[in-house]
Amino acid sequence: MSEVVTYSREGAIGVITVNYPPVNALGHAVRSGLLAAVEQGQADGEAQVLLLVCEGRTFMAGADIREFGKPMQEPGLPQVIDAFENCRKPVVAAIHGTALGGGLETALGCHYRIALTSAKVGLPEVKLGLLPGAGGTQRLPRLTGAQKALEMITTGDFVAAPQALELGIVDALDDGKDAKAAGLAFAQSIADEGKPVRRVRDLTDKVEADKGSAIFDQFRAGLQKKARGLFSPFKCVDAVEAAFNLPFDDGMTRERELFMECMESPQRAGLIHAFFSEREVSKVPGLAADTPVRDVKSVGIIGAGTMGGGIAMNFANVGIPVTIVEVQQEALDRGLAIIRRNYENSAKKGRVTQAQVEERMALIKTSLSYDDFKDVDLVIEAVFENMAIKKEIFAKLDEVCKPGAILASNTSTLDIDEIASATKRPEDVVGMHFFSPANVMKLLENVRGSKTSDEVKATVMAVAKTIKKVGVLVGNCHGFVGNRMLHKRGAEAMALVNEGATPQQVDKVLTDLGYPMGQFAMSDLAGIDVGYRIREERRKAGEDVEASWMDKLAEQGRLGQKTQAGVYKYEDGSRAPVVDPAVDQIIADFRTEQGITPREISDQEILERCMYVMINEGAKILEEGIADRALDIDVVWIYGYGFPAYRGGPMFWADQVGLDTILSAVKKYHDSIGGEQWQPSALLDKLVNEGKAFGDL
Repeated sequence: MSEVVTYSREGAIGVITVNYPPVNALGHAVRSGLLAAVEQGQADGEAQVLLLVCEGRTFMAGADIREFGKPMQEPGLPQVIDAFENCRKPVVAAIHGTALGGGLETALGCHYRIALTSAKVGLPEVKLGLLPGAGGTQRLPRLTGAQKALEMITTGDFVAAPQALELGIVDALDDGKDAKAAGLAFAQSIADEGKPVRRVRDLTDKVEADKGSAIFDQFRAGLQKKARGLFSPFKCVDAVEAAFNLPFDDGMTRERELFMECMESPQRAGLIHAFFSEREVSKVPGLAADTPVRDVKSVGIIGAGTMGGGIAMNFANVGIPVTIVEVQQEALDRGLAIIRRNYENSAKKGRVTQAQVEERMALIKTSLSYDDFKDVDLVIEAVFENMAIKKEIFAKLDEVCKPGAILASNTSTLDIDEIASATKRPEDVVGMHFFSPANVMKLLENVRGSKTSDEVKATVMAVAKTIKKVGVLVGNCHGFVGNRMLHKRGAEAMALVNEGATPQQVDKVLTDLGYPMGQFAMSDLAGIDVGYRIREERRKAGEDVEASWMDKLAEQGRLGQKTQAGVYKYEDGSRAPVVDPAVDQIIADFRTEQGITPREISDQEILERCMYVMINEGAKILEEGIADRALDIDVVWIYGYGFPAYRGGPMFWADQVGLDTILSAVKKYHDSIGGEQWQPSALLDKLVNEGKAFGDL
């Protein structure tokens, strides 16, 4: 018997206990132990009912990630679940924490399930490009019916225990905190009432009710938009449909076939890379795990605009009080009204209760005076991208804030060291670059200055976790990681249109790759006036700024979605971009002014120039130590810019394409176009010469 699984008896109940910290993952030792324990329980003449329970903070939370990529050792999970399901004595699963993936599949193999009210269940395999491979697609729909099983399995979303009871996934709830006690009482009631073994595989009423319905075709049609470009959600539908069309054992065979198709898909490799990378970014190279972290119990925010308000919501959502400072009361009132409207919209959708709306609003105070920052632990400046204004603000903060307060800028491009130079405490200054909308987007690009202390770095990474963001620590340069690469892509996208492509052709190449929107649709979303103002400021400063047809759009009041016209036009109440012939004319006139004869441009050239320029820049970012690892760049792009997670991030994707292919194209464009953006990265050159990839760094 494995030491991580034990068997004991309490009265008439045989207790199988899993204790494999931290999450009781279904590794080889657990699987072997479960098989031995159920055999022991079956042979125990004094045990009338068996109870499966887990120690620690959770029930079994799925596969053991330590075994990913290694050959599966027997017994496999389906064999273990069969042993539970075919046990001659009733088996009860007592669920606390989370029962996920293989953990829920094991519970479904038991005959009865009780859960603590605080528990959650789910089958999240689709998020790794897989489908439940141990009977989840066959057993769950026998309890819930087709629609709910399809929703759970194709999204991977968790279901709270009260909803799991309504759906029939669990048989009973317990309001207490002791899963074992709840399980023993429930198991004893089954013994006392002489309830029989009840196998989920034998339940047919839900199968009969949905058999032959149009639900599967309708669900696939809906997925075309929601899961565009993804492989595994459609295989999940095929597997669930098999539960309704085939006998149980044949359905299990079909599930296994579909599972293996997902295993062989390149999307699985990309999603698993994204999954591990998200966990890895919190471990910063060179930053000791035991670096002290400062308490952040109150936060100040400068600016009540879109970014400032969204940032404030992140802290209020987790119970941290916020003070927002603005120069005018009107701006504060407007900002607070937008925050309330956002919360009210969430309440209408059932994401929060009305009581939570009021609790969160009560945590957000407003002020016209920096003096109200004297006791806060962290201040985040979120004003317009203007270095002079930011330095003025940081000089004031330096005077007002207490020693040890962290002074952060939400700048998306500007030099953190120059901002820090306005203070006498550069070690406490850091960049915290939130992405818009800040209350929704998961990425937090934390930017270390040359003097930022390790304590401050560790603290802002911990803050990211507290406010449920994916924090990535990067170095200081213009645009940091994400925007530095985006600027290169944007310049190539503009050049391609100048030379003869259309904005919609460029955008389609990017959306076909898996981005949710293309370069020009993104410009419309962000607002064309943002880039226009920056270019105008640079022109006023005497810089030589290239002419752009985008300036003509801004001068005509075509500022993007907010004016229902930008590069595209937008119908009332719709965010869908519509091609506008007026813009084609503006572009044609611009080409004539500039003496450009348009040419035919292939989709392949667009892909290469938009993507390979990013990869070359990413390699330079790694060379310079702005990003410590290729995976840091991947995570920034997946969570900040919508790079398709199933492609693993731009640097992972580059490895799949082949660095030799990319370098060859970079050299070709360096010869034909020139410019520093096409100067081949020394690191890219080195990796190709050594036959290595970014993943080898």
